[in-house]
Amino acid sequence: MKIKNLIVFGTRPEAIKMAPLVKEFNKNSDIFETKVCITAQHREMLDQVLEFFEISPHFDMDLMKQNQNLYSLTSDIIIGLKPILEDFRPHYVFVHGDTTTTMAAGIAAFYSGSKVCHIEAGLRTFNNRSPFPEEMNRSITGRIADFHFAPTDTAKENLLNENIASNTIEVTGNTVIDALELSVKRVTESSYTDKEIEELNKLWNPSKKLLLVTGHRRENHGQGFINICNALAQLAKENDNVQIIYPVHLNPNVQKPVYQILDGIDSISLINPLSYPGFVWLMNRAYLIITDSGGVQEEAPSLGKPVLVMRDTTERPEAVDAGTVILTGTNTEVIVDEANKLINNDNAYQQMSQRHNPYGDGKACYRIIEFLKNQI
Repeated sequence: MKIKNLIVFGTRPEAIKMAPLVKEFNKNSDIFETKVCITAQHREMLDQVLEFFEISPHFDMDLMKQNQNLYSLTSDIIIGLKPILEDFRPHYVFVHGDTTTTMAAGIAAFYSGSKVCHIEAGLRTFNNRSPFPEEMNRSITGRIADFHFAPTDTAKENLLNENIASNTIEVTGNTVIDALELSVKRVTESSYTDKEIEELNKLWNPSKKLLLVTGHRRENHGQGFINICNALAQLAKENDNVQIIYPVHLNPNVQKPVYQILDGIDSISLINPLSYPGFVWLMNRAYLIITDSGGVQEEAPSLGKPVLVMRDTTERPEAVDAGTVILTGTNTEVIVDEANKLINNDNAYQQMSQRHNPYGDGKACYRIIEFLKNQI
């Protein structure tokens, strides 16, 4: 009898990090029967990733609604998964990271009697409100999970400190590096065609240092984004050798300050959110990345790209310790000072860009499956 797996995700970052695991399980179809369930917590951005990685979900809950909130989303996921779990009866349910889908699917799988496998387990800021609600989501999932696939030794240590049994934890590296390696290889092939990448290639000025910016965190809404935008405007004014490209998140709390402060500045291009392949293509050409994203902190160092993280805390301290990222918060002066250092000091830039990526070697999915084979 084959071991039955259900892989559940709902957002673009989860899809990116779970896609290589789906691919790796499909290579082992003689042992595992693997099905994919999407909650579609994010719809359009999720579909783009599924298309790029050529994954067709077996179950599509299609839960995204206008004015969606955490209360309704959590209950809809738990209730919606019930018939899927009862029909397929998976031995293992895989969830990823720290989204509402992660937490709610973990609870539903626990109720059904399936064993819960948590990918990217053990990340902590030790502040339940930062980031919100992600820190609590991953902490709850950590209590529910039967097996914990930690990306780093630090993440494993966090779990051990929470009295998680050591034989249920496996340090694998982060699956995002597996995804990134697959993606960079594909988007740089001469045979690969993509209209969005063609437009980006026209926009990109290779004679200038490209600063790639992303931002979306709830905790930065309001004054935080105003500070960030003021910093970007100052960087553009002070550095005529810099091009800033900013794919602007669709949230009105992000769009309003960004367009009010930055629209019309010659060296700043405000563009629509990018598909995953487009973002990988642009990240591969960036000189410096300024972001409040979690995943970018893991991806960029594999490409030798320094990262300024516009957050006061990070659940990825390994990157700070390794020197591949610098925490700036949303302080305008700090963002400008740190960016200028890297723009104008080649030694500082090279030291940071050549640091070892603490998040793995692109073999995380292989290690996860080998661990599970040993449980059979």
